[in-house]
Amino acid sequence: MSVSCPRCGGAVRPPDLMRVDWRCDGCGDVPPLHIAEHNNAEIAKSVINTIAAGTPAHRPAVPLWCTWPLLLDWTVTGVAWAGDDHSGVRATALACSGPAPLGGGPADLVIVAEEPGVGLGNRFAGLPGTDPGAYLVRDLTQIDPGPGEALGAHAKIKVDGHPTPLWSVSSAEDRSAYVGEARGMWLYAIAWPAHAGYVLAEDVMLHDLCEWLPPELVYGAPSPYLHGLA
Repeated sequence: MSVSCPRCGGAVRPPDLMRVDWRCDGCGDVPPLHIAEHNNAEIAKSVINTIAAGTPAHRPAVPLWCTWPLLLDWTVTGVAWAGDDHSGVRATALACSGPAPLGGGPADLVIVAEEPGVGLGNRFAGLPGTDPGAYLVRDLTQIDPGPGEALGAHAKIKVDGHPTPLWSVSSAEDRSAYVGEARGMWLYAIAWPAHAGYVLAEDVMLHDLCEWLPPELVYGAPSPYLHGLA
């Protein structure tokens, strides 16, 4: 596992005699982001066990969302989690890769679940800060649905079998980012390149790997975006 800041990707310092929290020189106290250097079923099982063991009894576990069934010709390309022994697991991320929905080469998708204030989803989306709420409000208030029309979601997927709306937020130009809520936590879906966000127009269903790890999952080369490119 590599360890870094969930908000900027920079180096973090572990707790010492003076501090109980991990610390990034630029972002302050943070739950450290742990990224698996390799990618296979055993790594996924290890991360799932860490999430289960690192969840305090008084808090719901952070899900590890994965598209299941996998999109056609897509593979899982990495898993990560943010937290430590002191704070527990506060966020998770899973990367997958496959053919872009409109052609033109490969596409990557990172799915993030996080408690408020972690900042991992904002980082992958290319947004400053730790919360997407202000960006959702800003972008949605700039849309005029027209007389008598309702402002609908930009994408609708199924999470735990339930229809779940996602809204697009202005992100870095090389990607598209969608944000919603599931199980009382932020849910992000960030796609590279930007037009790969159209993959969410397909019949996308998210399943929590912490509840069941399908043996049929296919694993691919580690995602460059999960490993520092984003």
